[in-house]
Amino acid sequence: MGETIIPLADHRYLAPVPRIPDRLDVPTGRLVDRLARPMRDLRISVTDRCNFRCSYCMPKEVFARDYQFLPHSSLLSFEEITRLSSVFLAHGVTKIRLTGGEPLLRKGLEDLVRMLAALRTAEDPPLDLTLTTNGSLLARKARALRAAGLSRVTVSLDAMDDAVFRRMNDVDFPVADVLAGIDAALAEGFRPIKVNMVVKRGTNDHEIIAMARHFRGSDVVLRFIEYMDVGATNGWRMDEVVPSAEVLAMLQTHWPLEPMDPIVRGETAERWRYADGGGEIGLISSVTQAFCRDCNRARLSTEGKLFTCLFASRGHDLRALLRGGRSDAEIAAALAVLWRDREDRYSELRAAHAAESGSGERRVEMHYIGG
Repeated sequence: MGETIIPLADHRYLAPVPRIPDRLDVPTGRLVDRLARPMRDLRISVTDRCNFRCSYCMPKEVFARDYQFLPHSSLLSFEEITRLSSVFLAHGVTKIRLTGGEPLLRKGLEDLVRMLAALRTAEDPPLDLTLTTNGSLLARKARALRAAGLSRVTVSLDAMDDAVFRRMNDVDFPVADVLAGIDAALAEGFRPIKVNMVVKRGTNDHEIIAMARHFRGSDVVLRFIEYMDVGATNGWRMDEVVPSAEVLAMLQTHWPLEPMDPIVRGETAERWRYADGGGEIGLISSVTQAFCRDCNRARLSTEGKLFTCLFASRGHDLRALLRGGRSDAEIAAALAVLWRDREDRYSELRAAHAAESGSGERRVEMHYIGG
């Protein structure tokens, strides 16, 4: 028999309480880490629950019916999320992405969106407030999210063929309902919508062209993501990774593509446009073309732990500071110390990390930290 994978049901990832420095006169604005990377993008996981069981994220054999998710009391409240977000914004964050699990499972999420949108005044730089969702509840939520102030939506969709998609989400959810959610978001004025396809060899790589054909000429930017070794439960293997270069070559046999410049530094996706004006696609190549050197993302888990890398084994317990009565100035000072000490670059060092996989530290699971 193979090794039994025991998930960390109580989420006891290593997360010390951050140190409060003696001096609290930390300047706000730009922070840079040891590799001169600024903090610009904050990703907030609002729930560790999901109604899908995709094999690359929450395989059903691990996250079964008896899996113990976090109790509601452990989750950051909307008020706590908003307070922490204001501290991050003061340190230079200009983009907040709400993730999960499936964020639309969090009751009243539009209230959180409204609270976060209100953090910026007319005099402040605009806040890019975005959401990543599997699309299953988007048709019924799009209007409220738009009215609350959500800027953009990203939808995860891994196949156009209904049978393939149902197998991949492993809960028999139909692709038509996700497409209806995308249409509802478009109708509410979300532009552009991004659709993320995780490409896994032998599972859905034959769907690349069908996906591209469906979204060409629309207000949807389709992005192809290399299958990544996030967490410890998805059984990742390098031979199941389809390199972005292979995806690009496959697309170019059907439509000529031209490279595009990035919109901002630190973008994860390499942008390409159809030469005939049919829109653009993106390639996210975390495995074969690591972009650690420009990574400007901080991640806040469902229970308030700060992770400075998607592939981290440990976080920093900001919730303890919040619930321990610490002031905003103290939290801001602790955050500055954490970011300035940051030197994560897992994807650049993936081979070395693989050789050390028996070290005993488990990488954080994607459903807990968001993508």
